[in-house]
Amino acid sequence: MKPFFSLVDVLLVLVFFSHVTWAVNGTSHCKQTDSRVIRPHSVSITEFGAVGDGVTINTIAFQNAIFYLNSFADKGGAKLFVPAGRWLTGSFDLISHLTLWLDKDAVILGSKNSDDWPVVDPLPSYGRGRELPGGRHQSLIFGRNLTDVIITGDNGTIDGQGSVWWNWFRSKTLKYTRPHLVELMNSTSVVISNLTFLNSPFWTIHPVYCSHVIVQNVTILAPLDSPNTDGIDPDSSDDVCIEDCYISTGDDLIAVKSGWDEYGISFARPSANITIHRLTGHNRNGSGIAIGSEMSGGVSEVYAENLYFFNSSTAIIIKTARGRGGYVRNICISNVTLVGVDTAIRFNSNFSQHPDEFYDPNALPVIERITVKDVIGENIKVAGLLKGIEGDIFHHICLLNVALNVTSDPWNCSYIQGYSALVSPETCEPLKESIYPNHSLDCFHLSNHLWSSAHHLAKEMMPDIRS
Repeated sequence: MKPFFSLVDVLLVLVFFSHVTWAVNGTSHCKQTDSRVIRPHSVSITEFGAVGDGVTINTIAFQNAIFYLNSFADKGGAKLFVPAGRWLTGSFDLISHLTLWLDKDAVILGSKNSDDWPVVDPLPSYGRGRELPGGRHQSLIFGRNLTDVIITGDNGTIDGQGSVWWNWFRSKTLKYTRPHLVELMNSTSVVISNLTFLNSPFWTIHPVYCSHVIVQNVTILAPLDSPNTDGIDPDSSDDVCIEDCYISTGDDLIAVKSGWDEYGISFARPSANITIHRLTGHNRNGSGIAIGSEMSGGVSEVYAENLYFFNSSTAIIIKTARGRGGYVRNICISNVTLVGVDTAIRFNSNFSQHPDEFYDPNALPVIERITVKDVIGENIKVAGLLKGIEGDIFHHICLLNVALNVTSDPWNCSYIQGYSALVSPETCEPLKESIYPNHSLDCFHLSNHLWSSAHHLAKEMMPDIRS
């Protein structure tokens, strides 16, 4: 389809890119961190009888080592060193002021015996296990009410050996919800970096009710057909920064969440100030960047930029439904490159799985001020599938500088309202009104001065352009 670009539109893009530095500097990057901080006390897991043969179960060794290191928490903290080897273990808890360090050839292996993963209470913002009523299995590496926790190394590996869990899930023989690979609850000042995470039973890295979390330089891998193996899921958490990651899994690469239906509404802990930089990856059954579907506590101020998704189902998605309540607002996703993606941008308002019959079907989500800009895509099947909810229009959806080579369908929209500029193929009717000159302030993270600068430049170059 022929692009509908005017001269002023083109000038707008030139002016826009002259302000790229301003735009990027307006978002918060991960603060400088040193995951190699020297702790005054350090021990090796071998000092507690651990055997790295991939067969011996080392759960007690990990538990005893961390129990011992807890005595140094108020003395500058401690480091637990995991040397080269294959260290089989069940779930174990971390402590505050701890560095868990994996050597280059160290592999922490999750036990294939479900008894080695204790059952814990459901999250209060979910009201039950995400998959089944009742409790859930504790993550392999777990922490609660902690501060100053570093999980890092020289690109060591944490392997959940999740295939046994995926089989239990498929055969419907699970009694409780599957465990995550790493979960930290009610914790602050968390760094996870320089590691490879493999084959999580369920979501891989799950900070929930946390603040000040950094995930840097991690690789997360699981088979493309593995069920629900999300990469990184910030959940009812704030000030989370994710950067320089490669993720290839069976579901969403990054999913921002905040609780499920009436439980998320009641718990009322939003996710806010989430920044994502330099993310690469692919999937076949999920999305690159997802918000929801559990978003009942609210999600706002999400900034994602410099993204590359290839051979994937969906690039960017907001997932919600009647009964979710909550809100998703003030989202900006920019500088995105797509190759071989089925759907570039999607709003799915029909994620209708609910925790129980007590949810309020009249609790409608508020979706507003969503900006997607600077996107290029090759071999895209569908440009956008943007579905709001009847009686609950999604407002101020803004698309700027989006160029997609579409092989099947362009845009399919309903119950949304917004604006666009420089979109090819031509966007759907509810978004055709131009962002400039009147609506830049309606769009999140776009400045009205871009239009002023562009229009002034256009008049200088072509004095006969009407004001």
